[in-house]
Amino acid sequence: MKWLDSIPLTPLVLISLMLGLAPFFPEPHLFEKVRMLFNGSLSKPIDIFDLLMHGAPVVILSIKLIREAQKKGE
Repeated sequence: MKWLDSIPLTPLVLISLMLGLAPFFPEPHLFEKVRMLFNGSLSKPIDIFDLLMHGAPVVILSIKLIREAQKKGE
């Protein structure tokens, strides 16, 4: 997990916000795709790719923040 520790936090937060909320109007893709996932209508390959592309930085940021919190607790 050294690769995760080597990623600076500030750019990761900015990338997560930009990709997680893009496009801003009418609705961010990430919110739309997560809603489709829960509704069971996420079946097109392009929609699955969109979910992975827009959600990956948020998942990486979450894992990094959890690791940082665990390091501080030690």
